Amino acid sequence: MAESRGLRGSVLEEMINMSNEIYREKGLALIQKVPTPITPITIDKESRHITLAYFDQKSTVDYIGNVQGIPVCFDAKECNRDNFALQNLHEHQYSFMRDFEKQGGIAFLIIFYTHRDEKYYIPFCDVDKFYSRAKNGGIKHFKYEEINRDYIIRQKKGVVLHYLEQLQMDLETRED
Repeated sequence: MAESRGLRGSVLEEMINMSNEIYREKGLALIQKVPTPITPITIDKESRHITLAYFDQKSTVDYIGNVQGIPVCFDAKECNRDNFALQNLHEHQYSFMRDFEKQGGIAFLIIFYTHRDEKYYIPFCDVDKFYSRAKNGGIKHFKYEEINRDYIIRQKKGVVLHYLEQLQMDLETRED
């Protein structure tokens, strides 16, 4: 059975959700999944499940919260090739992340390269560089070779996707 479009990213999101729960329990961070607003069209009366719906509005990013007093927001993306198509990061998501950064928050992407079984934290400065390049007539994707390998996310200390270390690296780079 083919995986539906609506289920893409669910493996990564489940890893992030489990990690965020551990962060909450340990008092390290409070990060929540942003629900996607929908309007139900058809509801199965027996099971009371929504069988047809449409998106109300453009959502912002997948996650938003606070890490030790630092506001953060990020989007989670899965990619099954070495080129990440920037069309997968919608204009309204990019704009929200840019505006979030302007307000003193930290924005980033977490990308799961499924064919490599590797997850990366992509700092907003890199997202901005790639997005601006595409907007100015450059390539409409970024290559695996272009991402900073220091930002690989590993399982650590019982956290399946321990991305707080990469967040700390991002913060330290901003201070320099």
